[in-house]
Amino acid sequence: MEIHRTPGSMQKQSQAWKKEGRSIGFVPTMGFLHEGHLSLMDIAARNADLVVVSIFVNPTQFGPTEDLASYPRNLERDLELCQSRGVAAVFTPEPQDMYGPEFQTYVTLEKLPNHLCGLSRPVHFRGVATVVSKLFNMVLPDVAVFGEKDFQQLAVIRQLTQDLNFPVRILGGPIVRESDGLAMSSRNTYLSSGERASALCLSRALEGASRRVKEGEIRADHIRREAEKEISSHPFTEIDYVTLCRPDTLEEVEVISGPTLMALAVKVGKTRLIDNAVLTP
Repeated sequence: MEIHRTPGSMQKQSQAWKKEGRSIGFVPTMGFLHEGHLSLMDIAARNADLVVVSIFVNPTQFGPTEDLASYPRNLERDLELCQSRGVAAVFTPEPQDMYGPEFQTYVTLEKLPNHLCGLSRPVHFRGVATVVSKLFNMVLPDVAVFGEKDFQQLAVIRQLTQDLNFPVRILGGPIVRESDGLAMSSRNTYLSSGERASALCLSRALEGASRRVKEGEIRADHIRREAEKEISSHPFTEIDYVTLCRPDTLEEVEVISGPTLMALAVKVGKTRLIDNAVLTP
């Protein structure tokens, strides 16, 4: 497994693979890998000849009060996990190599960031769109895989890829959960034992909503209120949003007339967690 630490080195290797006629599957990550990330690598491996993983905690997608400095990191373990999954190359640049002192070009989307996480994290998706655009130009992937847990991010990347004509096929990977239902996240390590127990309210709220829709409830406000009640009944919780919306535009709906995304963001203690499910009447 190769390790590339500069954009030039990564791009040169990808160009060489392209000349050999080999396709590249790409999994962008911020490291501290878990089974969710590994499942994305497996999807990439099934859809390309070679898999490249980036490990880069991207500073431009963190707000000034967010957890950039404390975001969990363990590069040695990450590299071992990538090697165990047959990854061909890992790209681990430094921030100064991605954003030079005169850096001034950012990628923004007009509509998709104006919903869900974009409302409380105003700079986040500008940072995501910018770094993914840069990574696509360095890794030159044929396929890129993103987790469906970050549903809004996946929607943003699909729109970005379409709008900027990147020759990359975007695939979504299903949410991977712990045995008790908690969606896997690198930030789960922040949770105390009591907070970890309360964090199950996210998956339970989604399960309850899915059950109600299957039983015939189609009023979005009723489903939202029951989910908020479930979440608020647990200690340490503070709701950022509970939203039912169209999966393509992320615009809120009043009536569930087709597949509808239910998305949650909840602070448990000081840790902000997200989760989602598509509800089908």
